[in-house]
Amino acid sequence: MGVLLGAARRAGPVVGPAPDPDRHRGRQVSTAVPPARRVVAEAVGTAALVAVVVGSGIQATELSRDVGVQLLANSLSTVFGLGVLIVLLGPVSGAHFNPVVSLAAWWTGRRDGDGLSLRQLAAYVPAQIAGAITGAVLADAMFARPLVAWSTHERFAPHLWISEVVATGTLILLIFGLARTGHARLAPAAVACWIGAAYWFTSSTSFANPAVTIGRAFTDTFAGIAPTSVPAFITAQLLGAAAGLGLVVLLFDPLLPSPAREVVDAAVPAASFAEQGSSRP
Repeated sequence: MGVLLGAARRAGPVVGPAPDPDRHRGRQVSTAVPPARRVVAEAVGTAALVAVVVGSGIQATELSRDVGVQLLANSLSTVFGLGVLIVLLGPVSGAHFNPVVSLAAWWTGRRDGDGLSLRQLAAYVPAQIAGAITGAVLADAMFARPLVAWSTHERFAPHLWISEVVATGTLILLIFGLARTGHARLAPAAVACWIGAAYWFTSSTSFANPAVTIGRAFTDTFAGIAPTSVPAFITAQLLGAAAGLGLVVLLFDPLLPSPAREVVDAAVPAASFAEQGSSRP
């Protein structure tokens, strides 16, 4: 769930003749970050995000028996945590925290070299998955739960898959649309708020992130998902990402700033999904 923000300083206005004077300066700062540091930032950021999602879910169920209150607490914690993580780690890695965001950044920039390279993509995705698993284990440890307990929460139903297509597609549309229109400075607040909204308007509570989905299979708590439900969720998320990219092409002028570069080269930070979602017990 997470994302892109450096466009804030580099993408010039959509209308107007004056380019942003910080455009190239910001790009130089971002590309100077060593590849290994970027990968570590993706792992740490995804771990922290999942720890927030899982940990706040456990805390909510211990403090209240009201499912609505539990979901409200979980969603608010995720919104705040995700926004902070994007601001903090965006300058290092772009704050993707989400394989579909990284995949979309590679896909949109593969022809002109403005996106992630295939080698970077191959490093980001395993780091995000490892980080998500670590975050779930850490959250369980903080609440004296078994470190690894496969979730028994089945989420295998067509309406949940549709929700994941919608949640992931709109997340990709938001991230790359902000970059394409020169509004990426709004990414931390916009992405976090959209994820918070999607908790409530989707029946799946908006996982919208394959890495986070895998990580949440390792915890049998409020935010968990049964391992048998994971493949269908990830398939729906990939379909949603493709639909989201299609909408970006349909809705936004391709002559505006390249979304791939702004997502990858974040100097103040994308998506995750993020994201990246919670769940009903």
